[in-house]
Amino acid sequence: MQSEIDLFRPETLQEALSLLSKHAPDGKPLAGGTNLVVELRDDHHKGKLLVDLTRLRELHGIRRENGAIVIGGSTTITDLLTHPLIAEYGAPLRESAAVFANPLIRNRATVAGNLVDASPAADTAPPLLALGAEVELVGQGGSRWVALDEFMVGVRRTTLQPDELLRSIRWNVSSSRSAGAFYKVGLRKADAISVLSAAVMVTCDEAGICTQARIALGAVAPRPIRAPAAEAVLVGHPLRLDAIAEAAALAAGAARPISDIRGTAAYRMRVTEVTIRRLLTQVARHLGGETLQ
Repeated sequence: MQSEIDLFRPETLQEALSLLSKHAPDGKPLAGGTNLVVELRDDHHKGKLLVDLTRLRELHGIRRENGAIVIGGSTTITDLLTHPLIAEYGAPLRESAAVFANPLIRNRATVAGNLVDASPAADTAPPLLALGAEVELVGQGGSRWVALDEFMVGVRRTTLQPDELLRSIRWNVSSSRSAGAFYKVGLRKADAISVLSAAVMVTCDEAGICTQARIALGAVAPRPIRAPAAEAVLVGHPLRLDAIAEAAALAAGAARPISDIRGTAAYRMRVTEVTIRRLLTQVARHLGGETLQ
């Protein structure tokens, strides 16, 4: 039986931060609630005090600001599917939103909630890593920006302090010679936790030489990760099939998967290589197929 819970509904961000500071570490922020409510029901959280964030305008919205795309932490997954800035500058993130759980969950779940939960299989993490995103953490003492690949530090573990909120996520707008893609492998098309997921973002110059590459993986390590050795192979060279194959193999080598009910470690490593090769080939063709040989 669910025990009683105290629910506070602040009207301002400062009021919410004050409540979290006063009741830390027992107070928990509540946005979409798609993870937290289940964990409270199953008694995974001892704290029974919730701070409802849904009225805080500062946590909502998607905008372009100072050469970056900024997403409020309470932006829903559905918002990612419909906003033109995400379609133009965050293609991998939009693709991940399209396969996120189901429409009912997408309407409630927030981007910040998905990141703060810090599941190794968090759907929004690989595309945001590939975009080079950072997160803004805010408390009563001020705010700080942390690179996303430094924010998630382990299974369900982040650098977020008990009296802080994830206010926003941002990444720099890519050049017109950039392209990205995302793919998720699951046991079914909807409502499935990732067996693995992957996202890539590549920038080339006018000559077709790769100037920047980011490759990110989910569900193959204790946290979503980048594959820096695979990225380095691509930079400074045309996106040819041999370079793509080498990068894909190195990406699989960066994975540290486990075997579970969704798939074996060996399967995850093999499919990681195949998935990264396909994503990079797709991106290379988008940027100029004449170099793909």
